[in-house]
Amino acid sequence: MDMAGIFITFEGPDGAGKTTQVKLLERHLRQRGYDVLVTREPGGTPVGEEIRKILLNRNYKDMDAVTEMYLYAASRAQHVRQVIKPALNEGKMVLCDRFVDSSVAYQGFGRGLGMDVVEAVNRYALGGIVPDLTLFLNIRPEDALARGRIRSEELDRLESEELEFHRRVYQGFLALQKKYPERIKEVDASRSIDEVFEQVRRLVEYLLSCKK
Repeated sequence: MDMAGIFITFEGPDGAGKTTQVKLLERHLRQRGYDVLVTREPGGTPVGEEIRKILLNRNYKDMDAVTEMYLYAASRAQHVRQVIKPALNEGKMVLCDRFVDSSVAYQGFGRGLGMDVVEAVNRYALGGIVPDLTLFLNIRPEDALARGRIRSEELDRLESEELEFHRRVYQGFLALQKKYPERIKEVDASRSIDEVFEQVRRLVEYLLSCKK
């Protein structure tokens, strides 16, 4: 399709259903003829996937919050330069399961490092890349974690944090939506998969209509 690439990110608490919605949107967009690239954070590149293994390993419960923040930013720097920027330059539709907003929510709010610190550290990692649309799958952390525990036998290092941590992360996402209302759009993720996707579809269709 004759248009510049479009970058859409999915955010929300662990267990919100992001991965499912990414897959549904990918299928919908491919059916409409878009060239779609699906990726994720942390990860998305060979280097990033190795960093992901470290970040999510439950054996590293003593990882310092600042170390955690820099590891996410390092994975993101590689991801942006190796995958995201080239795909956007080729006019592709890039769908990413988590991006920089997760760092702000998890390390800025969950770990207490602060929004400004995490955004400053990530500024160079981002290389000027800003999502065209961020879909915030809004669901209470209690409900999201219950979903996740049904789905997964073993939780990763972040999923296994105490509920209070996940509540702080959730407040971080709410603060981000308030700060960037033009980019971050809320999706009620407490509804059924089909109902959630209908909200996602409408928001993406609106974005595409504005880009024409």
